[in-house]
Amino acid sequence: MLEGWRASGSPALPILAARLRYLLVVVGLGFLVLLGRLWQLQIIRGDRYREQTVSNVVERSHIASLRGKILDRKGRPLAENRPAFNIYVQTKAFTPELAQALETTLGLSAHEMELMSERIERARGRKQFRQYQRVLEDQGRDRATLVDESLRYRFAGIEVRTEPQRHYPSGALAAHVLGYMSQMSAGELQRLEADGYEADETIGRFGLELEWEAYLRGKKGLELFAEDAHHNRLDDMTAARFIGGPMRVEPIAGHNLVSTIDIDLQRVAEAAVAKHEVAAVVVVEVATGKLLAVVSKPAFDPNVMSGRLSAADSALLMSNPHAPFLDKALRATYPPGSVFKFVTGIAALEEGRTRADEHINCPGSYTLGRTSFRCTHVHGKVDMQEAIAQSCNVYFYNLAERMGLDPIVGVAHRFGFGMPTGLGLNGDGGGRVPTRTWYKNRGGYSAGKATNASIGQGDVEVTVLQVAMAYAALANGGTLYVPQIVDRVESVAGQVVMQYQPRIARVVKVAPSVLSLMTRGMVDVVARDEGTAFAAVRSNVVAIAGKTGTAQVVRLSADRGRSLPAGWHRSKEHAWFAGWAPAGAPEIAIAVLIEHGGTGGTVAGPVVKSVIEQYFKEVKRGP
Repeated sequence: MLEGWRASGSPALPILAARLRYLLVVVGLGFLVLLGRLWQLQIIRGDRYREQTVSNVVERSHIASLRGKILDRKGRPLAENRPAFNIYVQTKAFTPELAQALETTLGLSAHEMELMSERIERARGRKQFRQYQRVLEDQGRDRATLVDESLRYRFAGIEVRTEPQRHYPSGALAAHVLGYMSQMSAGELQRLEADGYEADETIGRFGLELEWEAYLRGKKGLELFAEDAHHNRLDDMTAARFIGGPMRVEPIAGHNLVSTIDIDLQRVAEAAVAKHEVAAVVVVEVATGKLLAVVSKPAFDPNVMSGRLSAADSALLMSNPHAPFLDKALRATYPPGSVFKFVTGIAALEEGRTRADEHINCPGSYTLGRTSFRCTHVHGKVDMQEAIAQSCNVYFYNLAERMGLDPIVGVAHRFGFGMPTGLGLNGDGGGRVPTRTWYKNRGGYSAGKATNASIGQGDVEVTVLQVAMAYAALANGGTLYVPQIVDRVESVAGQVVMQYQPRIARVVKVAPSVLSLMTRGMVDVVARDEGTAFAAVRSNVVAIAGKTGTAQVVRLSADRGRSLPAGWHRSKEHAWFAGWAPAGAPEIAIAVLIEHGGTGGTVAGPVVKSVIEQYFKEVKRGP
């Protein structure tokens, strides 16, 4: 056509042809630019842009794993799981309007509103704007229904998830042994985030829940899903095109712990101290060191601690003068009083400072220098066996003056006093058996220190667990076990993952004749009229051996005029009893402490008798 125009001789044709060529060049360059850009977007940066697109659409949600159960020695549940309705909100979707709607619809308390805001702010602080955060847990079916029916269609980014909630079917029973669950603090999250923990997760507190967290927790699962710009979930088929892989990874359940605790004996022991304000009981299997019952009173309900603990409940627990979160059986330390006298007796015999048949006169008091040490009453002439049975202080004061402090310390350490037992639960208190060096660093040592220590007074402090383990060692001929509270770890299917065997801390080398003498003295404590526990502990069911203890405490003038619970006063003695049964063929050892309860024979003794008799009459026989 251009040739035709040129042939026509029109002067406008060359100009038109030039413009047309120019236009073609421009259009061609434009196509090249577009092709180049398309190459850049699709080929060079395609993967990157696809990832960004997918990340803006695809959301990740962790699926809680089923926490392993804690079972008693016969497989009965002490801690298990139940379904709970938890409310989750996507962090960036948590607006003041949504918060107001939640408060109005669910009737949330000020504490719940504050807790919910704290959780969202914590997630925002960690720049987790797109993640769903658990803001309210265990809301019950009615509240969950309200959220589903009233809020999910008005607000995007809110949903109800049904997840396992820790449940303790026996309430406060064995609470200190079991522990409880609660949400992590910011510091814990920072420390544990690398292990897969998230801000809205709970973690084991106290007891087995804390110490066996790694076994109980399991492994979380993962769900991938897609949302549109309004946070509405896309259907699975659409989501699958974005995700391009597995949309769900199933969680792995945690292992079960089979403890050594016998729930029937635990109930018996807790009932036996029910009337006392503050008490501790430890029952141990003599031949293995396995703990059958561990009571620390007062306790707490782990269901309350693991659920929606109100500010009022929290304040009430924290202000309790009896310190319910202090484990009285495993961690708290007390002067042992006369349950410690066997240590002094063994030390004196081994040192050759007395003989079993030597009689020492007790006039009712003992004078050392300018200090007069009292006895309970005038015992007259007593030998070692009688001194144990009648708990004569003067007898042991004499032994202490003859040998000094060091031999007492040596025997005490051999029986495990003054150091943690190795249980590793709730602090596992070490107690204190003061040495000469300890005193020299605190103002100086004097002979009176040994006198006090000889009857378990002064600066000697022990845990109830230590006393139970030491008496088990006395009963079995000198084998001091590391206390054991977990028998085995099992998979959900019941396969044994790990089996634990009894561990011996040491074999206390004591001459059989000396151990036999101590045993005879402790049998007499219960079996003879003169014994300090004859009236309270003698049993027609089973022969019991043991030792009473009445540990004096520092008189507190500050207590005068204070209104304190009946039966508990900080100026009142601690009541002890430690022993075993059957006396001649020991199966279980027991230590009982009634804090500020009074005299050992009349207050702690009946508890021991009740626990031991019911063990042999009912618990041991089983259903």
